[in-house]
Amino acid sequence: MANSIWSRTMVNKIVVFLIFLITQVHCRSHHVIDFRSPNLFPASFTWDPKSDHFIAACIRSRQLISVSDAGVVSSLLLPSDSDSLPSDSSFRGISLDPRGHRLYAVVRRESPPYSALAVYELPSFTIRFIAPLDDLLPTVVIANDVAVDYSGNAYITDAADDVIYKVTEQGEATILSRSKVFKSLKSGLNGVVYNPKGYLLVTKSDSGKLFKVNTDDGSAKAVILNKEITIVESGGISLRRDGVVSVLSQQNKVYFIKSNDNWSQAAVTDETELDGERQGTAVTAGAENRVYVLYGHVDEGLTSDSEGDRFRIGEVVAESERKEENVWIFVAIGLGLAYFTFWRFQMKHLAQNMNKKTS
Repeated sequence: MANSIWSRTMVNKIVVFLIFLITQVHCRSHHVIDFRSPNLFPASFTWDPKSDHFIAACIRSRQLISVSDAGVVSSLLLPSDSDSLPSDSSFRGISLDPRGHRLYAVVRRESPPYSALAVYELPSFTIRFIAPLDDLLPTVVIANDVAVDYSGNAYITDAADDVIYKVTEQGEATILSRSKVFKSLKSGLNGVVYNPKGYLLVTKSDSGKLFKVNTDDGSAKAVILNKEITIVESGGISLRRDGVVSVLSQQNKVYFIKSNDNWSQAAVTDETELDGERQGTAVTAGAENRVYVLYGHVDEGLTSDSEGDRFRIGEVVAESERKEENVWIFVAIGLGLAYFTFWRFQMKHLAQNMNKKTS
């Protein structure tokens, strides 16, 4: 009798486990964070693994904010730190030092023109230095995005000219690259990420091209892609720890791009459509190689007097990776069924032996 009860209990546990695995195939929802803050209009964001929060930069104010998993918004800069920046300026691209010690933020003002890099110490967010960029060119500088290497050097793209600036850990600003490879008729460079192997990946929205740039001498070459892509003007590029690059498209989708030869050539392996009612603003990599898109309504913030207060950060999953997740779940289900079959066989064999002994 006891064996029968124990058998039924084990069967119930195994069945519950298998049902749980099956439901995971269908019930794994994408991570979405809705947050509210009047007149915010975040233009860029990044993931801070130490605080387990996102950090976003606003185009309507000289403010950086923290966004929690629950959508709680907190201001990160003291009024004194904001006042150290020119009036009417705001933040554009931001990036974390890979060591997690500092936050680097592009500061820009439309009129009179002003571009600079502001660096903040973490976790206090006290300002370390501001590196002006305007004197590096005789023309107007429109700093756009920033990436940081493991030595604390920052690399800033210029949306007006085909130029990449370098700012050292001590705050010294120079021109890293003005490669002829960048040249096109419309605009300058947009997004930038740093690859730990010692080079930058840079986007150019008017041509839909991706460039590989050497951080030592500024030499550059176009990455050969397997298909044409479109790229948002804000930059819209992110690099995951596994080497996969995500690029935000003008067609409101995210490209997942991989390379097997250090980015001489690359392939678009997935195209994931975004929320049709919202235009993606920026993309970043979060915990566990997850990719997130920021819906900051920047166009509305730049072209109207609207005081919108509803924004979103949403996870984006590549279709091929979703299929891989499902495959592993079915493998686990198969192993569970195999174990269940083996266990049933063993129990049947045990029962037969016990019957023989009692007879």
